[in-house]
Amino acid sequence: MIPTVGFNMRKVTKGNVTIKVWDLGGQRRFRTMWERYCRGVSVIVYVVDAADRDSVPISRSELHDLLMKPSLSGIPLLVLGNKIDKSEALSKQALVDQLGLDSITDKEVCCYMISCKDSINIDVVIDWLIKHSKTAT
Repeated sequence: MIPTVGFNMRKVTKGNVTIKVWDLGGQRRFRTMWERYCRGVSVIVYVVDAADRDSVPISRSELHDLLMKPSLSGIPLLVLGNKIDKSEALSKQALVDQLGLDSITDKEVCCYMISCKDSINIDVVIDWLIKHSKTAT
């Protein structure tokens, strides 16, 4: 898996539900566009490299800056700690603590630890997204 540059859109279908997923790049030059793509969504999914401990403070700052936008108030947040297949990956509790997720009180917050490489917890994430989707097709 390579990092997203810019943005990509794809549809994920499971059963009678189709979810439109906007994959937004995390590079600094794309962060100013995040709010624009998050308006009107059913869920905000924020993916963090759990194995890159040095990047977590920046991820925390960017996440909290994003969530302060009034247009995103009340939208459920799903945080995914990716790369748990690596030995240096943070635990779920360490990620929750370092991202300050317990301080977010104006929305539902959920955190799953995943591995895109090894497909760990991907089905659980899709089920959570389906449960929180606004419409089924």
